[in-house]
Amino acid sequence: MELFSLQFLNYSAERALKTWAQSALAFLGTGTVGLFEVNWGSMLSVSLGAAFLSVLTSIITQKAPKKEN
Repeated sequence: MELFSLQFLNYSAERALKTWAQSALAFLGTGTVGLFEVNWGSMLSVSLGAAFLSVLTSIITQKAPKKEN
């Protein structure tokens, strides 16, 4: 998979979206907080930060293509 190809972007976007959803659910599930008492700004900040780190992880773990001899 080539860095910044359509396949890579689709993979990274899917991974980031899943990470965002998981961290948002984890933030909501950390206590017995009612839906209207949630600090939505904090939840979005934490979730988007996790999604950003997921994209960076995708870039960092991208393997370079093998060189032919």
